[in-house]
Amino acid sequence: MSDEMEYCDVRGAHVPKVGLGTWRLSGEECYDAVSTALELGYRHVDTAQMYDNETEVGRALADADADRRDVFLTTKVNPRNAGRDSVVESTKASLDRLDTPYVDLLLLHWPNPLVRVEETMDAMKQLVDEGRVHHVGVSNFPVPMLKKAREVSDVPVLTNQVQFHPHRPQRKLLRYCQSEDLLLTGYSPLAQGDVVDDGTLREIGERYDKTPAQVALRWATQHRNVAVVPKSTSRDHLAANLAIFDFKLSREEVDEVTRPSLLKTGASMVKGMLR
Repeated sequence: MSDEMEYCDVRGAHVPKVGLGTWRLSGEECYDAVSTALELGYRHVDTAQMYDNETEVGRALADADADRRDVFLTTKVNPRNAGRDSVVESTKASLDRLDTPYVDLLLLHWPNPLVRVEETMDAMKQLVDEGRVHHVGVSNFPVPMLKKAREVSDVPVLTNQVQFHPHRPQRKLLRYCQSEDLLLTGYSPLAQGDVVDDGTLREIGERYDKTPAQVALRWATQHRNVAVVPKSTSRDHLAANLAIFDFKLSREEVDEVTRPSLLKTGASMVKGMLR
């Protein structure tokens, strides 16, 4: 089996199945992580206005040998900026910080109950029409709200970015995304590090000479229409997170890994509050 990157081809987007998440990275640590990731071959980087690190991400992209056209770059609109004018102006500010004329994907980070989603999606369409954004989507939307966003949007909604890992397999959302040819982008695919101590993942990993984290990432990426954006600052871990495409879990192993747990999901959500 090849160890080369796999991709999700959804609605005209060609998205590497493993990207770099940058939540809680800032300053030189963020710059170094993004720079190292790009050097190792990452071509999918995820940031957000709320992370306050777009400048560092942009600087790392500018300094890298990677061609900007080859990097799938995502940022997210702060829900406080969900109003029509604020979406447009805050995204232009994000582009300035990222030092790029466009982002490949723009998401609304969280639903804003005080702003009609029609207003947000209309603003995103304007940005697409202007060439500042190539694809749009949402994050942390339950299925009914995702359906609503799609219904009112005049441009295709590419993805919903949500927490996705073996203890939170998002079965209902995943079925919906697969049936509608949408991308599910999984953040915290290592459950805030909880999978590292998972005995089942360790046992399966030993069969393939892989770590529990690599098994969790392979579990995620074997699902159709799923990409993941794990965060790491360690060169070794960044490299290991890419080295998951040279083995494949059996159907039985996938089922064995999939163990929904409200308790463990809750614990990882507490660790990742305000993600």
